[in-house]
Amino acid sequence: MNIIIFYIKKVLLSILLLSLISCSDFDDLNTDPDGSTKASRSLLATNVILNLTSSSSGKTFYSNQLVSKYLAWAENADGNQYNSFGRTGFGDYAVIINGEKMLEMTIESNRSAYEGLYFFAKAYKMFYLTMSLGDIPYSEAFRAEEGLTKPKYDTQKEVLIAVLDNLDKAYAEFSKSGKLEGDPVYQGDVNKWRVLTRAMQLKILMQLSIKENDTDLKIAERFKQYAATDLMTSNADNFQRTYSSVAKEYYPIYYTRLNHNPYAMLSDLLIDKLKETEDVRLFYYGKPSTAKLAQGVTEDDFEAYVGINPSISFDEIKDRWGAGDFSGINSRYTHHPSGEPVVKVGYSEQQFILAEAALRGWISGAAKDYYSEGIRASMKFIDDNTVDDVKFHHGRKITEGNIVTAVEHVNNKLTGEFEKDLELIIYQKYVSSFMQREWDAYYDYRRTGYPKFPINPSTNQNTINTKMPVRWMYPESEYGHNSQNVNQAVKNQWNGIDDVNQVMWILQK
Repeated sequence: MNIIIFYIKKVLLSILLLSLISCSDFDDLNTDPDGSTKASRSLLATNVILNLTSSSSGKTFYSNQLVSKYLAWAENADGNQYNSFGRTGFGDYAVIINGEKMLEMTIESNRSAYEGLYFFAKAYKMFYLTMSLGDIPYSEAFRAEEGLTKPKYDTQKEVLIAVLDNLDKAYAEFSKSGKLEGDPVYQGDVNKWRVLTRAMQLKILMQLSIKENDTDLKIAERFKQYAATDLMTSNADNFQRTYSSVAKEYYPIYYTRLNHNPYAMLSDLLIDKLKETEDVRLFYYGKPSTAKLAQGVTEDDFEAYVGINPSISFDEIKDRWGAGDFSGINSRYTHHPSGEPVVKVGYSEQQFILAEAALRGWISGAAKDYYSEGIRASMKFIDDNTVDDVKFHHGRKITEGNIVTAVEHVNNKLTGEFEKDLELIIYQKYVSSFMQREWDAYYDYRRTGYPKFPINPSTNQNTINTKMPVRWMYPESEYGHNSQNVNQAVKNQWNGIDDVNQVMWILQK
């Protein structure tokens, strides 16, 4: 955070308007005397929402999947696969500045919807930023126009309290507002935004589970209150980006965007459990091993799918790849231009969060009911968003019958024992997050230890070779432009050591 933010705030509006005019509808300009103001506001709202639902294209789209051990990579010894964490940036602040500009242009009566979007976007971005780093600039972070270009760092607890407060504000604004113009996800339906806000509140509170006894946060009490009303009711409520057959809107790893997809290898952490429980999502996630096909195993046989331990040496991975002794990524991701929608906050995820909350005694209801619905919703999402073509499901199309098989499989059933059931819930949440929800699976692992990621001291590139890193380091630019405040934050948290193994407040028991 530095003087650059001030410059961004001055020039961002003109750049965004020019970049978005080509894809926006300006019919209102011809009929509404306030059209130019509304169009500018709606363009900025569109940009905020597209930013919230964006994903990296090309190989970086796989980064979180490698960290979370869904995949191994055969092209090179990828640092994400082998737990080499570095520094991250502060780019998330720019979208909040964009939101401020949106509000400056919102002067007519229908202001609530845009205030709701602003508060939601600020909460969303600051939540994920503090989750990756720890303490961050917050209370002074957006005051560059006042001359405050070197903001102090707020504690992670202070940031998360502010995030929850902003979501309360977002919910209140969405509850009293009309249509949100410029909305490419929910087409302006503020009821959908209100439901999304609830789901986000539940997600954040669950990530705070280690702090359940904090008297300021009152996590269980808040969770129970939020879970009582306005929950997502189906996949139709998902907050997601939908791609298309238009070139600039292709799925992030469509083959014209990335020709290295054949190096992706599904992990045994993902595959083995799906095989064990006869879960046909396997046939939608992966491709059969060419080695198994050569042996006469058919593509609709679970045994045709082979996972790889992503923690083994790169030489072993290369050998397995060369022999075709692995399952690659399904071609519905790489050779169908729209792929599938990429969900940021979703219904199946919400159901697994509710299952964990019931397990913890935060809400009433049976954990198994929420859990079963989470599995069902995940499978329905895949079925509803995949073309019925044998090359995409290998002759194992999702049906009601095989949904029931997965839900009722003995190895998927909750046991009544807290730790075992927590592991089952988090694992099913993990399966539903394949190619979805970016870093959430890693954050669940960091919080609960589940699923159990393989750690190999001989290949682990973390400085502590028996552990996964638990954060990223602050950006180098902060040490150049805001050194006093970043150094103070590192001193306050970890006695001056900015390292990937330093445990942030949210993880301290």
